[in-house]
Amino acid sequence: MTLTEPRRAAVVYNPTKGRIDEVRRQVDAAAAAAGWGPSFWFETTVEDPGRGVTRRAVAAGTDMVIAAGGDGTVRSVAEGLRDSRVPLALLPRGTGNLLARNLGLPISSTADAIAIAFEGTTRFIDLGIATLSRTDGSLEEHGFLVMAGMGIDADIMANTNEALKKSLGWLAYVDAGLRVLPDAKPFRIRYQLENKPVHSAHVSTILFGNCGTLTAGFEMMPDAVIDDGLLDVAVLQTPTALGWIDIWRRLSFENGPLRRSSIGRRIISATSGTASTITYLRSEGITVSLEKPRAVELDGDPFGTVVGVRFTTDPGSLAVRVR
Repeated sequence: MTLTEPRRAAVVYNPTKGRIDEVRRQVDAAAAAAGWGPSFWFETTVEDPGRGVTRRAVAAGTDMVIAAGGDGTVRSVAEGLRDSRVPLALLPRGTGNLLARNLGLPISSTADAIAIAFEGTTRFIDLGIATLSRTDGSLEEHGFLVMAGMGIDADIMANTNEALKKSLGWLAYVDAGLRVLPDAKPFRIRYQLENKPVHSAHVSTILFGNCGTLTAGFEMMPDAVIDDGLLDVAVLQTPTALGWIDIWRRLSFENGPLRRSSIGRRIISATSGTASTITYLRSEGITVSLEKPRAVELDGDPFGTVVGVRFTTDPGSLAVRVR
C-alpha cells in the first residue's frame, strides 16, 4: 500500500485588509474537513504584493493558492500562478473585488468563499498582459485580470485617497473623480488592433478589458468574456459634462437591465443616436502610442506614467476555483 501526501493549500494574505486570525481558523477547519493537510501562510509586503511568495509556494509543491486581499493582491498572485495550472481561489477582502464579481463568487461571506476553494470546480480563464513603455525607453510586463486603462480612470486611481478608501470603500473613487473631472481634457492617441490599420483618435479614457463588470452594478463591457482569448476595448469620448451623463446612463441602464431582454435591446437600437460617447472594439491585442506621457492603471492600481502600451491576453493561462 502506497501512502500519498495530503494536498496542501497556500494562503497569500494582505495584512492591511483586516485581522487574519478568524480566516486562519476557518481555512484550517475547511482544509481538514476536505482531507487536506495544514495550509502554508504567506504575508504580502510593499516590496512583494504577492507574485514572489506565490512562486515560492508553487515551487514548494502547493496544490492551490488562496488570495486573501483586494484586487491588487489577487492580480499579483495571479501573475505568480500564470501557466502553472495551480488553481487560484479567491477570498475577497478589498474594495472592488472585481474578479470575484465577474465570476459570480461570494463577496461578503468568508465561509462561502472558503467552501468554494476546497469544494468547487476549476475553470481556466485568460490573463490580460500589459506591456508598458516608459519615458526612459524601458519596457515592463504586468498581468491584469479585469480591466486596465488610461485617461480619466487612471487619473482617478492615482488621486484616490487611501485613508478615505479604507473608511468609505468605492465612494473614495467618487471623491477622486470630483477632483479630477473639472480639469480633464481629451488626449490624442494612435492605436492599432491586431492585423489592422493604425487609427488616431481624441479620447477621454480608453479601457482594455478581460471582463466587464465594475462596482455599483456598472457593466463597462457587457459583451466581454473572460475565457475567449480576446481583449475588449472601450473608447470613451466626451468633451462635455452632458457626455459623462450619457456614459453614466449607458453603464447603469443600457448595459445592464435593458440589454438583458430582446425588447430592451430593440429600445437601445431605436433610441441610440449617431454620435456615441462609447465605442467598443475587440481584438487579440492592441498597441497604443501617446503624444504625451499619461498615467496607466491595472485592475484599479496606479502603475505610473507611460508613453505607449500593448495589451494582449494569455488565453487559458490561469486556473481559478469557481462554484
